[in-house]
Amino acid sequence: MLIVQKFGGSSLADVSRIRRGAQRAIYEAKQGNQVVVVVSAQGDTTDNLVSAAAAIAPNPSAREMDSYLATGEQMSAGLMAMAIAQQGFPAISLTGWQAGIATDGHYGDARVLGLSNDRIRNELSKGKIVVVTGFQGINENNDITTLGRGGSDTTAVALAAYLQADKCQIYTDVDGVYDRDPRIFPDAVRYDEIDYEAMLTLARQGAQVLHDRAVELAKEHGVRIQVLSSFRPGPGTMVTALS
Repeated sequence: MLIVQKFGGSSLADVSRIRRGAQRAIYEAKQGNQVVVVVSAQGDTTDNLVSAAAAIAPNPSAREMDSYLATGEQMSAGLMAMAIAQQGFPAISLTGWQAGIATDGHYGDARVLGLSNDRIRNELSKGKIVVVTGFQGINENNDITTLGRGGSDTTAVALAAYLQADKCQIYTDVDGVYDRDPRIFPDAVRYDEIDYEAMLTLARQGAQVLHDRAVELAKEHGVRIQVLSSFRPGPGTMVTALS
């Protein structure tokens, strides 16, 4: 099987969490699966980058901001690949442009158009776990673009769609999709399964667990998403087309 796993910023916030993510990827690879890992920037990295840029230039160009903000995910990808290799499994990190994630030209809010090369498949065929930066791609002018809010979710679903992956697992800080925020409401109910339309409604109402553009893309391509906790075991929630 080919599995895409995505780890968000809270799942990568420190060394122990990065190692835990690496262990999850290695576990799947040792079952004989090909594994693509998509990473967000660590913790508050993106917010810190935005603040630093604002101190330099209150109104920077969108192109330069995309080139700059993409570095957060690049740091995460390098660290994750190192963590996997340190635990004895071959890995390689790829930026969005190295992975061939082609986008339109809307800086700061680009749309994924497809994959422009076979780099990911070539590296998988060598037995490596491939770690890809979320949130970014490259446009027709070979400029780095970022995908906007929830961009790493979108990257994971897009790669699952274009690589025809068997699984798309989104690891986050909650153990699935709830009818309301379980961190605020102790009686919140977790869904075992939820369809795309219901998930879109929750996302548009402010649910943080998945972003609406990723759900729209999953619905368009029929990608089944499994939302899982990075911190405790459990079946999570399947986001799919229910009959």
